[in-house]
Amino acid sequence: MTSDVWIPFPADEFEGLPPGLSHRFWDGAQDFPGDPADCVFYVVPYMKGPEVAIRPLAAMTSVRVVQTLSAGTDHVAPGLGSLPAGVRLCNAKGVHEASTSELTLALILASLRGIPGFVRGQEREEWRSGFYPALADKSVLIVGYGSIGAAIEDRLAPFECARVARVARSARTTERGAVHAFTELPALLPEADVVILSTPLTEGTKGLAGAGFLARMKDGALLVNVARGPVVDTKALLAEVESGRITAALDVTDPEPLPAGHPLWHAPGVLISPHVGGSTSAFLPRAKRLLAEQLTRFAAGDEPLNTVLITG
Repeated sequence: MTSDVWIPFPADEFEGLPPGLSHRFWDGAQDFPGDPADCVFYVVPYMKGPEVAIRPLAAMTSVRVVQTLSAGTDHVAPGLGSLPAGVRLCNAKGVHEASTSELTLALILASLRGIPGFVRGQEREEWRSGFYPALADKSVLIVGYGSIGAAIEDRLAPFECARVARVARSARTTERGAVHAFTELPALLPEADVVILSTPLTEGTKGLAGAGFLARMKDGALLVNVARGPVVDTKALLAEVESGRITAALDVTDPEPLPAGHPLWHAPGVLISPHVGGSTSAFLPRAKRLLAEQLTRFAAGDEPLNTVLITG
């Protein structure tokens, strides 16, 4: 029986890896570290794009677990049809919540308090005093209330927001209050001063923030996207921000990376960060802890954590 495990970090940098497995280092290089047919547990290289992620999948005839190091799994979805039945796809729940929610708050505060303008003013030796919006007393809507959405709300708590509303695929109740279904978005959008997108990219969420969604946002509202670029219709967003009706803070864009000359770069009221929500100093230790736990469970014959789907 094969026991090859492909991991994107050298095995000697790990603590807690179980014995009995052959750990092969592959971070997306052109040459595979072994025969893909011998791989039973595949950890997808982080932030290397879908082409790298799915390249070995068709040949992985023995694989039983595909583990991403991202919260989303959309980058491996195109290759899942080539896998045998019964393969578990697992995401990196627990790895990115702190970093992504930190950046979300940073983007909100920087946008509301005018930080980009202060930076430009400093470069020009301009003193840009005045009154700026605060997060305090604002109404916030979180669209996509999984573990990252909940972590964002945890960090919003000290900022004295007037209200935090939550939306997910299906309605439910949490310790913090009700989570509304996506069908309630049309009624919730006009009430929000800040709309945060933290939903996975699926066929149902692609283009979610389109012309109709954006038109329902109140004048002066801020759209924050820490989900995936295609969740927002870029053309529709450009129309709204260029009119000055709303503003936006984007950690992800469509297209991505955003090419030179794209109008989003210089659109008024838009703050862009280069998809760095999860890529912080917190990533590596948390990713290694997750992989050690997952591989220990796998070696013991236990089900892995964070199963998103099982191939049919």
